[in-house]
Amino acid sequence: MRAHLGDQLVIESPTTGAARRDGEIVGLHHEDGTPPYDVCWSDTDEVTLVFPGPDAHIHHLEHGQPRTAREAQPDTGEAAGTPAVPPSGAADPGDIGRRVAAERRRQGVSREETAHRARMSLNYLTYLEERPADPTLATLIGLADALGTTVAALRGGGIDLPPGRGNALVHPQLQDLGPEECRTLLSTHGVGRVAVSTSDGRPAIVPVNYSVIDDAIVFRTAPGSVTAAATDNEVAFEVDHVDDALSQGWSVLAVGPASTVTDPDALRTLAREAHTRPWAGGEREMWVSIRPMSLTGRRITSADE
Repeated sequence: MRAHLGDQLVIESPTTGAARRDGEIVGLHHEDGTPPYDVCWSDTDEVTLVFPGPDAHIHHLEHGQPRTAREAQPDTGEAAGTPAVPPSGAADPGDIGRRVAAERRRQGVSREETAHRARMSLNYLTYLEERPADPTLATLIGLADALGTTVAALRGGGIDLPPGRGNALVHPQLQDLGPEECRTLLSTHGVGRVAVSTSDGRPAIVPVNYSVIDDAIVFRTAPGSVTAAATDNEVAFEVDHVDDALSQGWSVLAVGPASTVTDPDALRTLAREAHTRPWAGGEREMWVSIRPMSLTGRRITSADE
């Protein structure tokens, strides 16, 4: 029997084969993933040391991946008491893990001390910070108490509120972005904001779903709408990303003339290649194209990195 951090240990009834108990493996004691394991039981949220018997089996975290491929990966855990290392090519950490790591760094608390305060496996805390995970409520309560914060904060509470409500970095660094990096960040599709002057001369900023096709920013709208006022005018278009977990982010500003797309071939190209449909729904068959004449951007990072 071999396991990885995050796998599920299931204990079955010897008579019916039905699951009697299950829990998440939160700690490994051998590099090869063999027992024993630290298991957080789903029915009690208690972590115990388990030597699995013949009535136990493992449900692996990455379902559908061949066993041989998993065994070829380096183990995510190491001997008890030492930090775990995620396998090469591991996915990016989940938001909860990033918030935990960011909060303890702000407080100058080591991973070892955080695990000790939360009474949890160091291996599992390492896994939580470095891989996507779905920790139990008991785990989040322990971490929140250890870091002097709340479960809601670790979960990203206030998701319906404007981004950027987190604490500023201790040593922030504001960097100007070059045109190529601006194009890269602006590319593909997403949600941006177009700044226009309406028919009565008043300014307006409206979010739109956009794509980038042949270096042009394109979006769909309806005739007579606020965003339709962008046509035949020079407009500003902004897209950004705010990382509340790490108090970092970037923004890109494109300025250029906007026009209505009327050429049949161009319309067919947009219908075929544009990836984003307007979230607002409704009849929005008017295509607007913005050709950036200038691209500028900025990024906030930590000066300590």
